[in-house]
Amino acid sequence: MIKFSIITCTYNASEVLQRTLDSVMSQTWGQIEHIIVDGASKDSTMAMAEAYRRRSAEEETEHDIIIKSEPDRGLYDAMNKGLQLATGDYVVFLNAGDVLPTDETLENISNDVNERSDGRLPAVLYGDTNIVDNNGELLRPRRLVPPDDLSWRSFRHGMLVCHQAFYVRTDIAKAEPYNLKYRFSADVDWCIRVMKHAEKEGLPLLRLPEVVVNYLDGGMTNKNHRASLIERFNVMSHHYGLMSTILMHIWFVARAVLKK
Repeated sequence: MIKFSIITCTYNASEVLQRTLDSVMSQTWGQIEHIIVDGASKDSTMAMAEAYRRRSAEEETEHDIIIKSEPDRGLYDAMNKGLQLATGDYVVFLNAGDVLPTDETLENISNDVNERSDGRLPAVLYGDTNIVDNNGELLRPRRLVPPDDLSWRSFRHGMLVCHQAFYVRTDIAKAEPYNLKYRFSADVDWCIRVMKHAEKEGLPLLRLPEVVVNYLDGGMTNKNHRASLIERFNVMSHHYGLMSTILMHIWFVARAVLKK
């Protein structure tokens, strides 16, 4: 049976955390390790996390809940701490405010893998994303749609798969920790490096035929939009070359103008 390590990084997240905890708690799939990495929150985030762990024990769920709270050097440092603690077959990041769309989401994903795998677990499982607001209400499907045949070269066209819809084999994820020199786009760099790693090992990337996350609109990247764009350009240049990245960004601008 596939075990999922879900990593939730928090800092003063009490306004949106509960629905994330409830979402994981309600999963019909039992093989779940939920790792909560907190950056020494000053609100009630930790009290909520501890209550969640007690509730899980009282209801005798099969979930393992691990809570770690200490100062960190930012989101991606917290994510690396979560990776170090993960023991499941696959790791996925579910941030505070994000939820799994249905109670059967992880069970469905596991069934997809069992039905389609050729004996080796795929390096990456990826699916569709819905965008939700602060109240958890559906706003729209994510504009970028994952391709059926994904590779590390695909991200030249943008981050086609949402970070929270990107499940990575834990051994590969640990071998490719987040690069802390990036403040806003380390997730893009990480996804590309993970897919490069998969290609070198000849491992497939499996397209899941469903929405696998409801993603909270906003976040660190949106709040630092200009700096994020510059950093993402640098990530793309590193992986795809400067000239290729310039030409692709010219195409992005032209596409946006034509759509107006």
